[in-house]
Amino acid sequence: MDALTHLVDFGVIGLLVALSIWALGVAVERWLYYRRVTPTQFENIQLLEMALTKRLVVIGTVAANAPYIGLLGTVLGIMLTFHTMGTSGSMAVGTIMVGLSLALKATAIGLLVAIPCVVLNNILRRRVSELLTLYKVQHGA
Repeated sequence: MDALTHLVDFGVIGLLVALSIWALGVAVERWLYYRRVTPTQFENIQLLEMALTKRLVVIGTVAANAPYIGLLGTVLGIMLTFHTMGTSGSMAVGTIMVGLSLALKATAIGLLVAIPCVVLNNILRRRVSELLTLYKVQHGA
């Protein structure tokens, strides 16, 4: 059961860390792309919009799902705490509180991943909107 506890703990938190690194990598790549792109490079607005929104769905998906992954880790951690209490026959308050606090860290990490991803997604989508408006102004659309 101890191995399952570590698997749930490190698996959920490891997944959240991996997703945050992936989203941050996409955000940095997109920001660098937006700094060097000029709307006049594109022959129509559809191609420009496609190029600008490429991979933004990754950041939005991580932002939307990180809290749920954290919640899943919390639920599994609480289930393991109750299972351990039931099999050991111990109802020590210290044991219960340690198990529950360790389970809740998954939710906290899920929120720590999701909130910056929402902010990054909003910043990048705003930049996309600015570049599309610039294209429309330059082309009289």
